[in-house]
Amino acid sequence: MSKIFRFYGGIHPQDAKLASHRPILAAPLLEKYTVPLQMHIGAPAKSLVQKGQKVLRGQLLAEPGSYVSAAIHSPVSGVIKEQSSCLSVSGTQWPALIIESDGEDQSQEPMPAISDWQEADPALLLKRVAEAGIVGKGGAAFPTHVKLAPPEGKSIDTLIINGVECEPGLSADHRLMLEKPEEIITGALIVARILKAKNIYLGIENNKPDALKLMRDKAAHSALQPRGLKVRYPQGAEKQLVYALTKRKVPSGGLPMDVGCVVQNVATVYAIYEAVLKGKPLYERVTTVTGDPVVNPGNFLLRIGSSYADALQLAGGLKEEAAKIISGGPMMGIAVYSLDIPVTKNCSGLMFLSSSQLSQFQSKACIRCARCNDACPMQLMPSILSTQIENERFELAETWNVLDCIECGCCAYVCPAKRPLVQHMRRAKTEVIAKRQSEAAKKTS
Repeated sequence: MSKIFRFYGGIHPQDAKLASHRPILAAPLLEKYTVPLQMHIGAPAKSLVQKGQKVLRGQLLAEPGSYVSAAIHSPVSGVIKEQSSCLSVSGTQWPALIIESDGEDQSQEPMPAISDWQEADPALLLKRVAEAGIVGKGGAAFPTHVKLAPPEGKSIDTLIINGVECEPGLSADHRLMLEKPEEIITGALIVARILKAKNIYLGIENNKPDALKLMRDKAAHSALQPRGLKVRYPQGAEKQLVYALTKRKVPSGGLPMDVGCVVQNVATVYAIYEAVLKGKPLYERVTTVTGDPVVNPGNFLLRIGSSYADALQLAGGLKEEAAKIISGGPMMGIAVYSLDIPVTKNCSGLMFLSSSQLSQFQSKACIRCARCNDACPMQLMPSILSTQIENERFELAETWNVLDCIECGCCAYVCPAKRPLVQHMRRAKTEVIAKRQSEAAKKTS
């Protein structure tokens, strides 16, 4: 077995996996679903349905708005009540379709299963991924069919399946590996066929020994190689995972494909398995609902368009008031102020924090301890970058590779001065990207 390598920096936040022992429970049928048309990176999907139109579960509701976009399918049978908008995690409004369930949950005829996928043309398998509307379910929601079609000249020899789930509190991927191991293995092999990858690794942190043992047992006679990884956040970040398993360093501004690798989340390859062998499009996902105020933290199979309030109700509601609600986990998640937000394809978890879990503090001046620099897994210098950003020296921040920041939160976690370092990085990245887009527009005009 090849050696596992340790990436630079990182931290050890409290695990807080309250729901890791809870089996996945399917949510009951709801009366209403709010399906956003923009729940992926890229252009919004274009609606194909009209108000008052009847739809079936699995029916195509919206087609991709461009190459970098994704199809969207109905999570239920019912009637399109209206074409409106909904609140997004970022606080903006998304175009959305409101579907009123008819209570029958009738399914459209599934796409034909590609049972001979081992011999099937990789282009056919890739087309099915696109038809099913699959996006990265680990957080980024990048259209998977685009990720699995690297540009000419980019040769992929290694596929890495991400089963790390290093974000505190979340356990959806852990449960999926325990309950659907064969399907995940098959999905990984399908992706490897699309990419023509020779090496297939599955990275799992050593704090999930049950999943690691099970996946090793199930994959014993396949090309998939499960690997136990040291527990260190953010082990599940793409570039850190690539290094840990291959010792290949993704260059600044680059992607894993620049070093011959593609990374896919376990939930994503499971969705690919369902699309190829069951003809099922992506209209539901496993989401962890957790936190100390939650009555029964758990992992739930939620249909896209369910509200955060619906998800919380499945977990029994709150036993005490939540001081903060986070979409995702505490390190990289986004705090939200409303439960009237729909579950999307990349919603891996909802975390509720009590007031006792929140520290009240006031940001102070940098004391130049350099702890943030030591913790940064991208080997940036947040101490210097944050000062540049506070003084709005964004061009200087760009030269210091601020765009390489993965917003993992390690710097802010260790900062004794409680400086809002991640927010500084996000601001600079927004400014730099806007400047580049403006310059590109001037060149083409």
